[in-house]
Amino acid sequence: MHCPFCRHPDSRVVDSRTSDDGSSIRRRRQCPQCNRRFTTVETASLSVVKRSGATEPFSREKIANGVRKACQGRPVSEDDLALLAQKVEETLRSAGSAEIDAYEIGLAILGPLRELDEVAYLRFASVYQAFESLEDFEAAITVLRAEREERDGQGDETGSDAASTE
Repeated sequence: MHCPFCRHPDSRVVDSRTSDDGSSIRRRRQCPQCNRRFTTVETASLSVVKRSGATEPFSREKIANGVRKACQGRPVSEDDLALLAQKVEETLRSAGSAEIDAYEIGLAILGPLRELDEVAYLRFASVYQAFESLEDFEAAITVLRAEREERDGQGDETGSDAASTE
């Protein structure tokens, strides 16, 4: 690591700490030449392989922006979007690969988005799962209803009858 002040090619680590929810390491360094201190931040890189074959660095902001479009008009806050982007990044990093296909990122968004807002989930899923007909939407809605009934009304017969007669 070159000193940013005198460009000496060496430095000594004075202190190391994890930061940003453990995904990076902050190091205080000291130059043996000029004795000035500076900070470096180390992160494991995660690259996105796009359909064209080009690669670019992973960006939580791009995740939030893409999901924000699906959440337009829905009761979803910026904090919710930031948390969703963090969950997606953690999921992708836990896969252990340094390069992730862009399509896989879209699929990784679906689970947390379903928990956040079902309508936004359907909007997003219609793109990433290539819905081609009304039947595709109906099938996705049927799955969501079944999951909700399983989660919310496991013994409530009246709630499921009312939903099925619509």
